[in-house]
Amino acid sequence: MANRSYHDQFRIDTDMKLREKCKELPAFVSTFFRGIEATTSARTRMAYAFDLKIFFTYLKNETGLGGNKEITQYHISILDKVTPTIIQDYMDYLKVYNNEQDVECTNSERGLMRKLSSLRSMYKYFYRMEMIKSNPASIIQMPKLHDKEIVRLDKDEVEELLDEVESGNKLTKQQQNFHDITKVRDLAIVTLLLGTGIRVSECVGLDLNDVDFKNHGIRITRKGGNQVVVYFGDEVESALLSYLQERSAVIPLSGHENALFLSIQKRRITVKSVERLVKKYAGLVTQVKKITPHKLRSTYGTQLYKQTGDIYLVADVLGHSDVNTTKKHYAAMEDERRRMARNMVSLREDNAEDSKE
Repeated sequence: MANRSYHDQFRIDTDMKLREKCKELPAFVSTFFRGIEATTSARTRMAYAFDLKIFFTYLKNETGLGGNKEITQYHISILDKVTPTIIQDYMDYLKVYNNEQDVECTNSERGLMRKLSSLRSMYKYFYRMEMIKSNPASIIQMPKLHDKEIVRLDKDEVEELLDEVESGNKLTKQQQNFHDITKVRDLAIVTLLLGTGIRVSECVGLDLNDVDFKNHGIRITRKGGNQVVVYFGDEVESALLSYLQERSAVIPLSGHENALFLSIQKRRITVKSVERLVKKYAGLVTQVKKITPHKLRSTYGTQLYKQTGDIYLVADVLGHSDVNTTKKHYAAMEDERRRMARNMVSLREDNAEDSKE
């Protein structure tokens, strides 16, 4: 493990979890996962596995298509027994249902879309490979998605957040005990997220040798596995240098020597830990906005766009593969800029003089 990068280890761990999850699914599903391995991430395949388990459980408990067989005994021919109506009923079922632990579960529009997407991918693969005769999932329309409100911190809230991370004045006495130990690290993490817009997974995956102070850059691994360099400013540099001075005195556990950010247990910090610390500090600044590491990313994107007006630069720095994704997120600001252009161009010289007066 010591010689593996965080991302390599993550892929291995996820593949092992997927292997275990496949034991709960029909054997033919493993063929599907092997078939899409080259074009999908381990994280995506794991998400598919969870979604497909729900689908096959639905077939067993709600349709009777599999008879008395266990899910693991299903033959691929069961897919040809599924009609478009069954899939539509399944989508309706997903809105609210009890899982195998008898816990009530619900799905938002995005949850429904993801589960239908998982089903479509499986059907598409087996249909293309001529292993099934029909593809009913392909004719089911995706749920309509309503745009989510983009939550971000205002400039004064950013300053207040950083002040709170640094001082810890509003924390409980118990939290302040931990704050004395972690405040330098926490400030470095929050400053880095706010100052670069990187994803939380990219943050926790950073190694010591990924930081280049000479060129003011950090090497990160994007969701697709591509490595890029993202550049940071003076405030991020100062926070990182302070943390690294403290980090140099820590002896990490075996296998975590290269990790940039460490937990109190001297292991590489996890995504959940960063999510918790952001929630803790942000809750001291605003109760109305639900701030997560992703919202800090949106905050950075907003500030960068306000300063540059370059939507393509924002898309590139944030690692969006499609600039339309970025445009959708910053549509309101685009409209604001268009309004500002209202009187920028004068058609007659006298009008231009009047506007100056």
